[in-house]
Amino acid sequence: MLYDCRSPADRDRGIAAAIEAVKNGELVVLPTDTVYGIGADAFTPYAVKALLDAKGRGRQMPPPVLIGSRHTLDGLVFSLPTAARDLVEAFWPGALTIVVEHSPSLQWDLGDKTGTVAVRMPLHPVALEVLRETGPMAVSSANKTGQPAAVTADEARDQLSYSVRAYLEAGPCPDPVPSTIVDLTGEVPQLVRAGAIPLEKLRDVVPDLVDGRAV
Repeated sequence: MLYDCRSPADRDRGIAAAIEAVKNGELVVLPTDTVYGIGADAFTPYAVKALLDAKGRGRQMPPPVLIGSRHTLDGLVFSLPTAARDLVEAFWPGALTIVVEHSPSLQWDLGDKTGTVAVRMPLHPVALEVLRETGPMAVSSANKTGQPAAVTADEARDQLSYSVRAYLEAGPCPDPVPSTIVDLTGEVPQLVRAGAIPLEKLRDVVPDLVDGRAV
């Protein structure tokens, strides 16, 4: 079902429906500050599998995890590098995804790559309201693999149809550029995907950041 979150009454119903769906292991589509995402409870393996199946994507590309609070990050990682903390302080919530080593005690199965996770806190009120109730969610762009990323929930519904329990519509994405991804698992921070936050701004915070795409 699609809920128009631009209407206060529909927004409340939609957010409640999305939270219930995620807690029941079902899929939802929600707006973010980049493009619309399809999400599932990160700690429910069959829900993550359903997300990958809905997209037509294999386990070799684990979905990123979205969180609703910076403090949640401390519960996901064993030790957070100083560069990661500095970037989070500067750019979260926002269009920055960081790749870090997750705590080995976490009971999740996001895909074949183990030991690391890509994490982001999006700058969108609807997404944050959902995430603060559900906890960490596995979220990928709301489209079939190989198809254009959805910039409205209606576009996402055209591609994903009945595989998703609740669609939260908040209007077209104002700036549908993907998030910038920085890998912080090695000795030197590396840019691995250019996106909404340019390399120069990242280097203002972490001067030794290298452009991993050129390696």
